[in-house]
Amino acid sequence: MKFSFAALALLIIAMMSCNDQATTTSPSASTDAKKDTISCAPGSSKVDTTYIQQITGIKGVYKNGEYKISIPQHDLKIIVDGFKIIPAMGLGSWVCFTPCADSVMAMGDIVLTETDLAPVQQEVIRQGFSITAIHNHFVRNHPNVMYMHIDGKGKIETVATSVKAILDKVKAVRGHDPKESKPDSVVNTINIPQLDSILDYKGELSKGVYKYTIGRPDVSLQEHGIPVSSFAGFNTWAAWQGTPDKAAVAGDFAMLEDEVKPVIAKLVENGIEVVAVHNHMVHEHPRIFFLHYWGVGPAEKLANGLKAALDQTGKAKQH
Repeated sequence: MKFSFAALALLIIAMMSCNDQATTTSPSASTDAKKDTISCAPGSSKVDTTYIQQITGIKGVYKNGEYKISIPQHDLKIIVDGFKIIPAMGLGSWVCFTPCADSVMAMGDIVLTETDLAPVQQEVIRQGFSITAIHNHFVRNHPNVMYMHIDGKGKIETVATSVKAILDKVKAVRGHDPKESKPDSVVNTINIPQLDSILDYKGELSKGVYKYTIGRPDVSLQEHGIPVSSFAGFNTWAAWQGTPDKAAVAGDFAMLEDEVKPVIAKLVENGIEVVAVHNHMVHEHPRIFFLHYWGVGPAEKLANGLKAALDQTGKAKQH
């Protein structure tokens, strides 16, 4: 059998092409590998807490290498279905600083009135931060408030200065510092040991609000390749007030995409309203969804409904 030089050349080119296709990594595989790369492992970097406090003027809390500042919104008098919503019930702004080598990632949630929203948005963009979510926590709340998630990364001085500018804009628009108003409290006569027994967790009591914060240790979440901890907002929480016969519970669920449907179903089937479904981050891996819920009724019934929803998420028993 005879081959022409042209035919032989074509055969060689075809073989080389097949070899290239076999050894070249697909774009999707390359993207997935990048997502799985951890830029800074937990505890591998340190954050200068004194520096952040000096710049922001707010004393925070240090935990496992991260630093969080919180701003309770004592000036906002919110009522939902006859229940007072105080900072411990989810009415507080916060920003968490996570170190990564010589930089820091700041993620936070800012409570805003309808009047605050536009000017504070403009300040966030002016400071080079991202707005990653805007949503409600409640319905039928008077006055109305929104929650805006922010995300920034860079040198600690630049990031902390930007956070201060954003928080100062809130103060400027309202004409006062939200945290300087007189703190409020609520009534709570709920059987706490019974709640703990049903949910199989223990919470913390503050100003009459009993709050559970439940992490997701079964999920290794990253944003910009940096691990996101429960302390930095990756958690499910439930805040309680009221009486055994008429309690109120408000909170947030952190869910993987396949958990969204069953969690919502269990909450709704048990008489707990789902009032918002949304994201908190935009560069996270894996994808995480959050939902806010509100329930009013007998505390035991609400706790059993919440437990049914918790059981739809990951390793619910792992603390």
